[in-house]
Amino acid sequence: MTYRVAISEQEWRERLTPQEYDVLRQAGTERAFTGEYTDTKTEGVYRCRACDAELFRSTEKFESHCGWPSFFAPLAEDRVEYIEDVSMGMKRVEVRCANCGSHLGHVFEGEGYDVPTDQRYCINSISLKLEPAS
Repeated sequence: MTYRVAISEQEWRERLTPQEYDVLRQAGTERAFTGEYTDTKTEGVYRCRACDAELFRSTEKFESHCGWPSFFAPLAEDRVEYIEDVSMGMKRVEVRCANCGSHLGHVFEGEGYDVPTDQRYCINSISLKLEPAS
């Protein structure tokens, strides 16, 4: 896949902290209930921590009590890409930034949350940075 932001892995290592690199570039996961934005209610736009692309709005964030920030939809479908993930012995859908290919988290469907899309974008806080509304 070709991305608008295409830099070497060495450059990513220099730009990101070791924890950010692990999640964003190696599809790691931060521990549940430890992320900066898990319970945040601040209004604004959530951007990709790696490339600054706008990904989610606070108006689509909801409380799922799963331990990670949850959104029911991305800002726009072209902002994220979906990859089949079978790494944990089950079939999941990985969510990546469409601008730089960084791992964000996973999307789940049919869990019964009272949201318009019946989807839960389970996103690592460390993959995001919040730009508060002015």
